Amino acid sequence: MMRLSRILSAAGLSLGLALAAVPADAQQKSAPAPAPATIPGLKPATPAALAAAKEILTMKNASAMYASAVPNIVEQTKNALLQSNLNYQKDLNEVAVLVAKGLAGREKEIGDGMAQVYANEFTEQELKDLVNFYKSPLGQKLLANEPRAIQFSMSYMNQWAQNFAETVNGQFRAEMKKRGKEI
Repeated sequence: MMRLSRILSAAGLSLGLALAAVPADAQQKSAPAPAPATIPGLKPATPAALAAAKEILTMKNASAMYASAVPNIVEQTKNALLQSNLNYQKDLNEVAVLVAKGLAGREKEIGDGMAQVYANEFTEQELKDLVNFYKSPLGQKLLANEPRAIQFSMSYMNQWAQNFAETVNGQFRAEMKKRGKEI
Protein backbone atom coordinates (compact mmCIF):
# COMPACT_ATOMS: atom_id res chain seq x y z
CA MET A 1 0.00 0.00 0.00
CA MET A 2 2.91 2.30 0.75
CA ARG A 3 4.18 1.68 -2.77
CA LEU A 4 0.82 2.74 -4.23
CA SER A 5 0.97 5.89 -2.11
CA ARG A 6 4.42 6.63 -3.49
CA ILE A 7 3.20 6.06 -7.04
CA LEU A 8 0.20 8.35 -6.49
CA SER A 9 2.42 10.97 -4.85
CA ALA A 10 4.84 10.78 -7.77
CA ALA A 11 1.98 11.13 -10.23
CA GLY A 12 0.68 14.16 -8.33
CA LEU A 13 4.13 15.68 -8.24
CA SER A 14 4.59 15.06 -11.98
CA LEU A 15 1.28 16.75 -12.66
CA GLY A 16 2.30 19.61 -10.39
CA LEU A 17 5.63 20.04 -12.12
CA ALA A 18 4.01 19.93 -15.53
CA LEU A 19 1.57 22.63 -14.53
CA ALA A 20 4.28 24.63 -12.79
CA ALA A 21 6.13 24.81 -16.10
CA VAL A 22 3.47 27.19 -17.44
CA PRO A 23 4.97 30.67 -17.74
CA ALA A 24 4.45 32.70 -14.57
CA ASP A 25 2.72 35.61 -16.30
CA ALA A 26 0.23 33.18 -17.84
CA GLN A 27 -0.51 31.80 -14.37
CA GLN A 28 -0.99 35.22 -12.82
CA LYS A 29 -3.62 36.35 -15.29
CA SER A 30 -6.93 35.00 -14.10
CA ALA A 31 -8.22 34.48 -17.62
CA PRO A 32 -10.80 31.76 -18.09
CA ALA A 33 -9.49 28.30 -18.78
CA PRO A 34 -8.58 27.80 -22.43
CA ALA A 35 -10.66 25.59 -24.64
CA PRO A 36 -9.49 22.02 -24.24
CA ALA A 37 -6.61 21.41 -26.60
CA THR A 38 -6.20 18.15 -28.39
CA ILE A 39 -3.71 15.96 -26.61
CA PRO A 40 -0.73 15.30 -28.88
CA GLY A 41 -0.78 11.82 -30.32
CA LEU A 42 -4.52 11.34 -29.93
CA LYS A 43 -6.92 11.30 -32.83
CA PRO A 44 -9.67 13.93 -32.82
CA ALA A 45 -12.88 12.70 -31.23
CA THR A 46 -16.44 13.38 -32.26
CA PRO A 47 -18.58 15.45 -29.88
CA ALA A 48 -20.77 12.37 -29.28
CA ALA A 49 -17.74 10.24 -28.38
CA LEU A 50 -16.49 12.91 -25.98
CA ALA A 51 -19.95 13.22 -24.42
CA ALA A 52 -20.16 9.44 -23.90
CA ALA A 53 -16.62 9.39 -22.47
CA LYS A 54 -17.51 12.20 -20.06
CA GLU A 55 -20.66 10.34 -19.02
CA ILE A 56 -18.60 7.22 -18.28
CA LEU A 57 -16.12 9.26 -16.26
CA THR A 58 -18.99 10.85 -14.34
CA MET A 59 -20.49 7.45 -13.57
CA LYS A 60 -17.06 6.24 -12.41
CA ASN A 61 -16.72 9.40 -10.26
CA ALA A 62 -13.34 10.04 -11.86
CA SER A 63 -13.45 13.68 -10.76
CA ALA A 64 -12.77 12.52 -7.21
CA MET A 65 -9.24 11.60 -8.35
CA TYR A 66 -8.39 15.14 -9.38
CA ALA A 67 -10.83 17.32 -7.42
CA SER A 68 -8.08 18.73 -5.24
CA ALA A 69 -5.44 18.98 -7.97
CA VAL A 70 -5.41 22.79 -8.12
CA PRO A 71 -5.09 23.47 -4.37
CA ASN A 72 -2.57 20.63 -4.00
CA ILE A 73 -0.38 21.95 -6.81
CA VAL A 74 -0.65 25.51 -5.48
CA GLU A 75 0.42 24.23 -2.04
CA GLN A 76 3.30 22.20 -3.51
CA THR A 77 4.49 25.19 -5.52
CA LYS A 78 4.25 27.49 -2.50
CA ASN A 79 6.22 25.00 -0.38
CA ALA A 80 8.90 24.69 -3.07
CA LEU A 81 9.19 28.48 -3.28
CA LEU A 82 9.32 28.73 0.52
CA GLN A 83 12.39 26.48 0.63
CA SER A 84 14.49 29.13 -1.07
CA ASN A 85 12.52 32.20 0.07
CA LEU A 86 11.88 31.76 3.79
CA ASN A 87 11.74 35.52 4.31
CA TYR A 88 8.64 35.66 2.11
CA GLN A 89 6.58 33.10 4.03
CA LYS A 90 3.77 35.51 4.92
CA ASP A 91 3.59 36.87 1.36
CA LEU A 92 3.74 33.43 -0.23
CA ASN A 93 0.94 32.19 2.04
CA GLU A 94 -1.22 35.17 1.00
CA VAL A 95 -0.33 34.76 -2.68
CA ALA A 96 -1.16 31.04 -2.52
CA VAL A 97 -4.74 31.92 -1.57
CA LEU A 98 -4.99 34.35 -4.49
CA VAL A 99 -3.45 31.93 -6.97
CA ALA A 100 -5.70 29.08 -5.84
CA LYS A 101 -8.77 31.29 -6.16
CA GLY A 102 -7.68 32.53 -9.60
CA LEU A 103 -7.07 29.02 -10.90
CA ALA A 104 -10.08 27.36 -9.26
CA GLY A 105 -11.93 25.15 -11.70
CA ARG A 106 -8.91 24.39 -13.88
CA GLU A 107 -8.96 20.80 -12.62
CA LYS A 108 -11.84 20.27 -15.05
CA GLU A 109 -9.19 20.30 -17.78
CA ILE A 110 -8.02 16.95 -16.41
CA GLY A 111 -11.50 15.51 -16.94
CA ASP A 112 -11.59 16.87 -20.47
CA GLY A 113 -8.21 15.29 -21.17
CA MET A 114 -9.33 11.98 -19.69
CA ALA A 115 -12.41 12.06 -21.92
CA GLN A 116 -10.16 12.60 -24.94
CA VAL A 117 -8.06 9.62 -23.92
CA TYR A 118 -11.17 7.42 -23.59
CA ALA A 119 -12.45 8.67 -26.95
CA ASN A 120 -9.09 7.76 -28.45
CA GLU A 121 -9.10 4.25 -26.99
CA PHE A 122 -12.71 3.37 -27.79
CA THR A 123 -14.95 4.00 -30.77
CA GLU A 124 -18.00 6.19 -30.37
CA GLN A 125 -20.22 3.10 -30.47
CA GLU A 126 -18.09 1.29 -27.88
CA LEU A 127 -18.36 4.30 -25.58
CA LYS A 128 -22.13 4.34 -26.00
CA ASP A 129 -22.22 0.60 -25.29
CA LEU A 130 -20.14 1.17 -22.16
CA VAL A 131 -22.56 3.85 -20.99
CA ASN A 132 -25.42 1.38 -21.45
CA PHE A 133 -23.45 -1.31 -19.64
CA TYR A 134 -22.69 0.95 -16.68
CA LYS A 135 -26.40 1.77 -16.46
CA SER A 136 -27.26 -1.96 -16.29
CA PRO A 137 -27.55 -3.78 -12.93
CA LEU A 138 -24.19 -5.51 -13.47
CA GLY A 139 -22.60 -2.23 -14.52
CA GLN A 140 -23.97 -0.53 -11.41
CA LYS A 141 -22.56 -3.36 -9.28
CA LEU A 142 -19.19 -2.96 -11.00
CA LEU A 143 -19.19 0.79 -10.34
CA ALA A 144 -20.07 0.21 -6.70
CA ASN A 145 -17.64 -2.64 -6.00
CA GLU A 146 -14.70 -2.03 -8.31
CA PRO A 147 -12.93 0.56 -6.10
CA ARG A 148 -12.95 -1.88 -3.19
CA ALA A 149 -11.85 -4.76 -5.40
CA ILE A 150 -8.97 -2.64 -6.72
CA GLN A 151 -8.00 -1.61 -3.20
CA PHE A 152 -7.94 -5.22 -2.00
CA SER A 153 -6.08 -6.29 -5.15
CA MET A 154 -3.42 -3.63 -4.58
CA SER A 155 -3.13 -4.67 -0.95
CA TYR A 156 -2.73 -8.31 -1.99
CA MET A 157 -0.15 -7.41 -4.64
CA ASN A 158 1.88 -5.39 -2.12
CA GLN A 159 1.76 -8.21 0.44
CA TRP A 160 2.73 -10.75 -2.22
CA ALA A 161 5.62 -8.53 -3.35
CA GLN A 162 6.90 -8.23 0.23
CA ASN A 163 6.74 -12.00 0.74
CA PHE A 164 8.33 -12.68 -2.64
CA ALA A 165 11.10 -10.16 -1.92
CA GLU A 166 11.89 -12.14 1.25
CA THR A 167 12.09 -15.32 -0.83
CA VAL A 168 14.39 -13.64 -3.34
CA ASN A 169 16.52 -12.25 -0.51
CA GLY A 170 16.76 -15.75 0.96
CA GLN A 171 17.86 -17.13 -2.41
CA PHE A 172 20.57 -14.46 -2.71
CA ARG A 173 21.84 -15.19 0.79
CA ALA A 174 21.86 -18.96 0.18
CA GLU A 175 23.77 -18.61 -3.09
CA MET A 176 26.27 -16.18 -1.54
CA LYS A 177 26.73 -18.56 1.42
CA LYS A 178 27.60 -21.34 -1.06
CA ARG A 179 30.35 -19.03 -2.27
CA GLY A 180 31.59 -18.55 1.27
CA LYS A 181 30.30 -15.00 1.60
CA GLU A 182 27.84 -14.10 4.34
CA ILE A 183 25.57 -11.20 3.57
